[in-house]
Amino acid sequence: MRSRSTLPRITMALILAVGALMSGCTSAPSQSSSMMSSPSPSPSFAEGAPLREPAQLVSHNGLLRADLVVERRRVNLGGHALWALTYNGSYMPPTLRIRPGDKMELDFKNTLGEETNLHVHGLHVSPSGDADNIFLHIHPGETFHYSYQFPKTLRAGTYWYHPHPHHTSASQVAGGMSGILIVDGLQQYLPANLHHITERVIALKDFQLQGDAIKTQGLHIGAPTHRTVNGQLNPVIRIRPGETQLWRLANISANIYYKVRLRGQKFHVIAHDGTPVDRIWTADSLLLAAGARFDVLVQGGPAGRTELETLPYQTGPGGNSFPQATLATLVSAGPSARPATLPTSSFAPTVDLAHEKIAVRRTVVFSENAAGTKFYINGKQFDPNRVDLRAKLNTVEEWTVVNESNEEHSFHVHTNHFQLMSINGRAHQSHGLQDVANVSAHGRLVIRMRFKDYTGKTVLHCHILNHEDRGMMAVLDIEK
Repeated sequence: MRSRSTLPRITMALILAVGALMSGCTSAPSQSSSMMSSPSPSPSFAEGAPLREPAQLVSHNGLLRADLVVERRRVNLGGHALWALTYNGSYMPPTLRIRPGDKMELDFKNTLGEETNLHVHGLHVSPSGDADNIFLHIHPGETFHYSYQFPKTLRAGTYWYHPHPHHTSASQVAGGMSGILIVDGLQQYLPANLHHITERVIALKDFQLQGDAIKTQGLHIGAPTHRTVNGQLNPVIRIRPGETQLWRLANISANIYYKVRLRGQKFHVIAHDGTPVDRIWTADSLLLAAGARFDVLVQGGPAGRTELETLPYQTGPGGNSFPQATLATLVSAGPSARPATLPTSSFAPTVDLAHEKIAVRRTVVFSENAAGTKFYINGKQFDPNRVDLRAKLNTVEEWTVVNESNEEHSFHVHTNHFQLMSINGRAHQSHGLQDVANVSAHGRLVIRMRFKDYTGKTVLHCHILNHEDRGMMAVLDIEK
């Protein structure tokens, strides 16, 4: 949705609470008081520090047991103290790291003044009970015990976690509540000489400013924003000439798109949305619609510097224009390595639904009102008490996703991945499954999806969270 405000498109000022900082005060002011700060010129943020990997919470002997605390507190971003919404006190929270077949037990404590919950984005796990149940409401002051039993068939790759309460998903994610989840095992498909290559999380998240806080209310998607990698502004990523690294590119922002390019080099895609591809493919740039991820191999070029950047991108006549921005600087230096020969034929086992029996064909229509303030799926706004679609376990369905609006939408389904069959009437070879697909303005996608392992109520929605919060979500009930 294009910002329809007539205010100048300026970044809100950073007004630092100097007295509070000098006294070491840690109590949070009311959100309304920081939102009333008056605008002034954009502050200067420090750039160029070495890229930091997020802390990790790793499973041991088949179990990841951890505390996850939601808290509003000050964080340091680019040399400035800002109020943010955090997991475990960090704007870039810990990476949760598991293996297929693991169990994950999380004690989730909500210290905010509003309800929240937790969604493990893209993971094939039960949508019911105390697992990936987005219909839960964790109220202020409550601690909830989440318990996930992942199947041994869980696909290796990069996922993420974030809140999913209706009406406030965008504000909470924009405030800082998003982190990475990794399912290990991707390297097993690589040649032996690449099994122990350097991995880098490249988590893309942005923040807008309002006073001395990250803005959470009145979000305009196309407003000026600060794009970060792992919570850093233009960090330095190091690589040796010829060295091969595994980068986990993940768009964990609330609303914006990234068209990522590593100037002068190619990305070698080995997984998409947490699913290993059946054949490695290369690209000069990759579009990461809201919620999307790519695992890629990157090889160091000659000694020197190049930029990881997001290119200008327009989401349609009724959408938003995202400008070019530098995300990080890649520095190639040190002893040279002989570039590894990367696989060009088969990679991971093939998953192909092209010849499966289709149990049901249905159409899913995305639309919005003329003002861009209300959003619909099949003409209805989200109602958690209404079932919009019913599917049968162990069947394959074919959906045609139609976008009747003048802007792009980021189509996403929980619980099961899907195969993208065609885009705007043209056959598409995706080389694997995915959980996010961008649908162009007045465009259409055809997808196929197998409902496996789990029954219960789940959802499909636009992953531009402003759109989801304003109605663009539907309930899917998977039945035996």
